[in-house]
Amino acid sequence: MTGAVEIQVSKRSAMGKQAVRRLRRTGMVPGVIYGHKEQTVAIQLPADELAKVLRRGTRVVDVKTDGRVEKALIREVQWDHLGKELLHVDFYRVAADERIVVTVPVEVRGTAPGLSAGGVLDQPMHTLAIECLAVRIPESIRVNVGELQLGQAIHVRDLVLPPDVRAMADPEAVVVQVKTPQAEVEAAEAAGPAEPEVIGRAKAEEEPAE
Repeated sequence: MTGAVEIQVSKRSAMGKQAVRRLRRTGMVPGVIYGHKEQTVAIQLPADELAKVLRRGTRVVDVKTDGRVEKALIREVQWDHLGKELLHVDFYRVAADERIVVTVPVEVRGTAPGLSAGGVLDQPMHTLAIECLAVRIPESIRVNVGELQLGQAIHVRDLVLPPDVRAMADPEAVVVQVKTPQAEVEAAEAAGPAEPEVIGRAKAEEEPAE
């Protein structure tokens, strides 16, 4: 789990599309900080500093502005269509003892034995909504598939979660499974059921005529 780091921001007075474009050209990112029934404050911060925090996987930061420090969750980050330029960031105020619902990645670890039996690994769930303390957000939920055989699955109910973390998804939902390849399934369906052997008729044909 990644702890909070301090990030310096300043209040933003320039509004509107043109002002925001000029701001971005100077290497700054516009944003807001809101929540906890307090006033929404328009802010700006260096794009390279925000990018550094995001690369570390940090989810909760101490936002420092005008000598005041507020603990906040990085709730939403907007990028350009190429995913290269940071366009906007939303910070949501949280308390250290507050429980929040966030979405974290699901990380598969190990090699499933079922793959050696001709199966394929299927992962329907790549992210998981969890409830946890704002300052104890796990970077990911790890799923060990080292014992998963062909035809077996790991459900949400089977996950080993960090202490004090609760999954919000359906307990019966499949996280990862080892399936028979679709081509084999389709071939078996196309072949249809085998024609049953008519024992009585065969026996009658074998009996000599009287």
